[in-house]
Amino acid sequence: MDGTFLESSNRQKDELYQFLKDNPNFLLVFVTGRNTELILPVLDDMFIPTPDYIIGDVGATVINGKTQEHIQPLQHNISKRWQEALKDISKIPELKSLDVQDQPQERRKSFYIDEEKVDPQAIIKMLEACNCDVLHSNSIYLDILPKGVNKGATLHALIEQLGIPHENVMVAGDTMNDFSMYDKGYRGVVLNNSEQPLKDAAKGLDNVYYSAKDGTDGIMEALDHFDMLKRVESVEEPVEYGDSDLVMVYHRLPFKEVQEGKKTIRQKHSSPNGIIPTLLGFFSEKQKGSWVAWSLSDTRHPEDFEEHVYVDREKYENLKVCRVPLTEKDVKIFYEVFSKEAFWLLIHSFHEKAVFNHDHWDHFVEINRIFAEKAAQEASKGATVWVHDYNLWLVPGILRGLRPDVKIAFYHHTPFPSADIFNMLPWSREIINSLLQCNYVGFHIPQYVDNFVNVVRSNYKTEINKREYSAPRFKSFGCAIGVERYVTSLTTELNTLRLGAHPVGINCNNVENLVNTETVQGLYDKIREEIGDRKCILSIERTDYTKGPIEKLKAFEKFLEDYPDMRDRVSLIMVCTPAAKGMKIYDEISQDIAYHVGIINGRYGTYSWTPIKYINRMVPFEDVIAYYKAADVAWVTPLRDGLNLVSKEFVMAKHYADIPGALVLSEFAGAAVELHGAFLVNPYDVKDMSETLHRALTATDADKKSRIRRMASIIKTYDVYAWGKDFLNSIKAKKPSLKVVKDDDTPPSKAA
Repeated sequence: MDGTFLESSNRQKDELYQFLKDNPNFLLVFVTGRNTELILPVLDDMFIPTPDYIIGDVGATVINGKTQEHIQPLQHNISKRWQEALKDISKIPELKSLDVQDQPQERRKSFYIDEEKVDPQAIIKMLEACNCDVLHSNSIYLDILPKGVNKGATLHALIEQLGIPHENVMVAGDTMNDFSMYDKGYRGVVLNNSEQPLKDAAKGLDNVYYSAKDGTDGIMEALDHFDMLKRVESVEEPVEYGDSDLVMVYHRLPFKEVQEGKKTIRQKHSSPNGIIPTLLGFFSEKQKGSWVAWSLSDTRHPEDFEEHVYVDREKYENLKVCRVPLTEKDVKIFYEVFSKEAFWLLIHSFHEKAVFNHDHWDHFVEINRIFAEKAAQEASKGATVWVHDYNLWLVPGILRGLRPDVKIAFYHHTPFPSADIFNMLPWSREIINSLLQCNYVGFHIPQYVDNFVNVVRSNYKTEINKREYSAPRFKSFGCAIGVERYVTSLTTELNTLRLGAHPVGINCNNVENLVNTETVQGLYDKIREEIGDRKCILSIERTDYTKGPIEKLKAFEKFLEDYPDMRDRVSLIMVCTPAAKGMKIYDEISQDIAYHVGIINGRYGTYSWTPIKYINRMVPFEDVIAYYKAADVAWVTPLRDGLNLVSKEFVMAKHYADIPGALVLSEFAGAAVELHGAFLVNPYDVKDMSETLHRALTATDADKKSRIRRMASIIKTYDVYAWGKDFLNSIKAKKPSLKVVKDDDTPPSKAA
């Protein structure tokens, strides 16, 4: 099989693919001009059968498709011939004027040849006098191979080595450089969509069948013609469409389910500033919508399970929830253990702590398949399906096979790591293959887009269609995760994909409505009374390695050492909300936090002053607003964070309360490239942490107010509603022209 093996209208339902999977007695050999470096990522597609053997580099490479080991002695003989050919072709100066094909090559040299500038026959004649074979195809390609090496010759040698009878072999191709497979006497099919030169060249061969169909359909047609299979004609089942124009696929339900006896009670989520209220807002209009999320159940197939329920028939009359029944064991493995131990740590660059369990990966695939099937069930024809976060990485790829008609958008709520880290995942190619099936993928900031593009480029030959400059909205320089420009459209052989940077905003109205309420004001007064004349440093974060709580405590200890005059003049309120019960990954960090808090309070505290007030419980949002209002400095220093909404909430609380405040923000938090006005700090450097904290504490009120005003303007302009509208509008936008952007494009004047 040549590259035509990939030409399938619907990979998941492809008859040839399914036949080969169901019939392991058939050996599959993938024969291509590409280097194996480019072949292997394509074959990670879950729907494509893994070939038993791969012949690449126009016949110069032959490997085992499952182990990637070279097939000996075939490979050794080819390599030996190539070394002999290299000595001779190095003496041909005319080759230096040709452009080398821009793809990986082994044991061959491939060029582009312009017939108007160079006489190809003259060069071919010189090459044929050397220890090499020459293949000139499509009028523009020139492949130089070792003597006696081509697709057909290597395939023939492999078949002879395996001892397979010739009558049991069928070859398929679609370009002229496949012709060498046909003239060995094997049965062959020239596909309907083949290039004309191949059709013409094969006419004199009595072992060739011309199919009426293209691609894999034509191969099945030929197998039937040669009586190499017995099969029952399949009947294409009609696609069943749902009635939802917008399908939200998220692991969380848009409400809480509380069990009271045998009855399930649905309640609103307590946090008004979470992402769920925003996503619900897109269903308030007349368009029909569906929300796909899991619901705990004793079994995956419960009796009398209410699959579809309404969120609020008065407020969202056309929004239904498609509840996916998952058991506690499902959720524990899929989310609490595997997603957190393998993915969460690695995407936050804690790769040394990541645990890769292949059994858990299989379970993860299974759960993603269930979500994809439910999304396919809910979506109307041509609907938009919006998938959220790394827990559902594989949904787009599976969904594309089920419903090629829908628009698939994916939003990444976490950081996206650099290619060298992401590719540590044993399943990185499967994940990238899935995301490349989307129409649009969004991230918080340009750096994460850049990282994703580099991962794609490390797996596929990629054309960059469009780049945009980060400025003026995002910082390009002076920030650890700033970039000058980023890719917004790329093309691989799988798809043309559009990309964007969309940092999540907050609901500013909620903060404004709460900040001056009696409840908030009452707690604010108590906090300030307890603190007295001291400066209040506030840290609010989840109990998580990625938030850098230990690094922060070590920096605070250094701060007290470096600035002894600040002792008894500051108080650090450290709120660490605990992780969900049963998530053992966070038990150790909780103990470490308590240990370091005790050490610092014991070393520096007095009978009248406790340096750190440590709170390790869930805190109501109203109380959080009171803490924001009371704090002189918000100390937000994650080691890595997708965005960080605490920083935005603090700024808006200070803005609406009209009280001076300073934000010390890690330059590795996504919000750092957005919030022009924060005191940026390197959380890995305790000296920088100590000095920047002191600078923020001693800044003038005028400076602090000016910074807060600037950041508040940004946050109000790009609030959570603007985020959602911008993302949905980007999904609907037209595809850019496929003109490849050069790296030396000059920047627009506005970004200068």
